[in-house]
Amino acid sequence: MTQPPQPPNEPPQGGFGVPQEPPAGGFGAPTPPPEQPGYGYPQQPPGQQPQYGYPQQGPPQQPPQQPPGQPGYGHPQQPPTQPMGQPVGQPQYGYPQQGQPQYGYPQQPGQPYTQPGTGGPGGPGTPGGGKKISTQTQIIIAAVVAVVLIVGGGVFLVSGDGDGKKDEAKKSDTKDGGKDGGDEKSLGGGGKEKAPANTKSKVAFQTPQPKVGAITNMSGSWLTDKAYVKSGVYQIVGFEADTGKQLWTIPLPGEICAASRHATEDNKTAVVFAASKPTAKEKYIPCTEVGAIDLDAGKLLWTESVSGGNAGDDKAAFREVTLSGTTVAVGGTDGGAAFDLGSGDNLWKPEVKADGCYDMGYGGGPGLVAARKCGSYDDPTVVVQNLKPSDGAPISEFKMPAGVEYVSIVSTKPLVVAADVGDTAGDGSGISDFFSIDEKTGKLRAKIPVDADKYAGDCGSTEVEQCTQLAVGNGKIYVPTEDHEGTGDEYGQTNEIVSFDLGTGKATTDRADAGDRYSMFPLRMDGSNLIAYKRPPYDKGGQVVSIDGGTFKETVLMENPGEESVREAETSFSLGSAEIRFGGGRMYISQTLISAPNEYSKDRKEYLVVAFTTN
Repeated sequence: MTQPPQPPNEPPQGGFGVPQEPPAGGFGAPTPPPEQPGYGYPQQPPGQQPQYGYPQQGPPQQPPQQPPGQPGYGHPQQPPTQPMGQPVGQPQYGYPQQGQPQYGYPQQPGQPYTQPGTGGPGGPGTPGGGKKISTQTQIIIAAVVAVVLIVGGGVFLVSGDGDGKKDEAKKSDTKDGGKDGGDEKSLGGGGKEKAPANTKSKVAFQTPQPKVGAITNMSGSWLTDKAYVKSGVYQIVGFEADTGKQLWTIPLPGEICAASRHATEDNKTAVVFAASKPTAKEKYIPCTEVGAIDLDAGKLLWTESVSGGNAGDDKAAFREVTLSGTTVAVGGTDGGAAFDLGSGDNLWKPEVKADGCYDMGYGGGPGLVAARKCGSYDDPTVVVQNLKPSDGAPISEFKMPAGVEYVSIVSTKPLVVAADVGDTAGDGSGISDFFSIDEKTGKLRAKIPVDADKYAGDCGSTEVEQCTQLAVGNGKIYVPTEDHEGTGDEYGQTNEIVSFDLGTGKATTDRADAGDRYSMFPLRMDGSNLIAYKRPPYDKGGQVVSIDGGTFKETVLMENPGEESVREAETSFSLGSAEIRFGGGRMYISQTLISAPNEYSKDRKEYLVVAFTTN
């Protein structure tokens, strides 16, 4: 979970989320573009006004070649010859050591590595060690196991409910509710995203970054059947999904501070914003206003604020907002509050607690989970509480181990949280371990350590519901590995997506390879399938793929243009801070923070949104 490398001799940054500049002399430096139309309007397609981000003619560059014949990354290397400088008799790098998993596969915490086909530490065919079982005995055991499985299957069928149907998981009011997961029989189905007849996409529209004088929050993007909706400067804008034509604008009195990543089935969501614009005398305006947005109608349904908690009689300020069913929950250092999505009625507000406890924030979607901090600044305790969305009453709670100051909610059903225990991750990702928790009892199901040098994903440092590049479904958490050198004929970096079982904490056999020179990470679940984005190499466009939850077979849903100018527009975003939305053959990449141009970026064309479509 290392941070992306910075360009050499890089001047001061203009703010978090600003795209990284390629090294000097690198691929496709853009030519100065002609004057662009204002924010909120798409760029003209090629043939009318050639602009940055549209296909330019030019010969493709050839990457340096790597000697062929190397085996795949994460598989044992054959040692016919001894590597230079390595002692005789030791395996080459990449060859699994005794008791260790191959790199690129997740390591099972607390479990010795077992090669496929072995029975454990005792050796092949010897469960738990001991003497080697004879061939005849193995045949007898296999026959007995087969009979047990057949009988067991019959008992399972007889023991089902009266009509033979399995219990169906209750659906959440929110779009991304998903399934609780874990039933292997259900894997590999239920997804809505299908490969189109032609997976080659085209540029739908590109929106240039608006001019700002300081670091400005732009978090918030949503996709409906008809529109792509994006936060702007003191406004929220709805764009026609395929053309980028501006459909409507919701003006806001101040800067947007936070936006829910969840929306209801009828396309309503929530945001937090400042009550007014900054002035020369008052440059910082607190984020005290909570509002509900109708993404179809383009309307601000209501605006509310509350006092209490650490704010006393003043308005409480909030830095996070989420949505679960019809409950809008907001949190921050002043404490937590909630409102009814339909009416704006206050459900609860921040309170002053004798133990110093307050809700830092909430995770939403199919459930509502609070991250609560208690105790002193020097000796804090963090508790994860599963709540009733209607009134905030705790259903269960789990106390995080010592050394945890912040926690991130990865999923509410099943309940999965991430934490950097004792600041051991060391890379700013906020993840040293995942905790799988029973949301009904608050008991720990499994703790999953993830080495930051091997696994990627990002949950930030203090945010409660800001995890990216991770997905939870099918009773598993899907995690990308860090980029590493590929083994194909072409030189470049690559990675994989692997998974851990939430019930046992152990690694599974799931493995999806990004392919040479691509880097892949999860976007979201689609039924029991996994939707993932592949960041492209310097001479190709990015891809969106669907990974079958059962077989882990990849199906390409979208392949973006490989022309230099389009590719540079697509890769100009820092993926650790960008928002990516995909659905119905459309993909949108957008910024969450922008800043005033500096010496590094003043001559560079920068985008707020880049959109692709196969429609």
